[in-house]
Amino acid sequence: MPKYVIEREIPGAGKLTQEQLKGISQTSCKVLQDLGSEINWVHSYVTEDKIYCVYIAPNKELVLEHAKQGGFPANSISEVSTIIDPTTSE
Repeated sequence: MPKYVIEREIPGAGKLTQEQLKGISQTSCKVLQDLGSEINWVHSYVTEDKIYCVYIAPNKELVLEHAKQGGFPANSISEVSTIIDPTTSE
């Protein structure tokens, strides 16, 4: 199943409290539950003004639907073509 990286522009994201991040996560998980088992949230990276999320889903449209239902921005959605890491150099 395809993997996607979603860029969410959220000014001040890096200053969100643990309670705020928990609330965002709870909203996301509720929407995921409602959408069914085809879409999964792997993890997210919180930076100063953006959150980068990694999702597994059958298509980009389902990722967009998650964003719409959750009220989250999805400024960019990119399908991962391959993954590399230090072992790739061996």
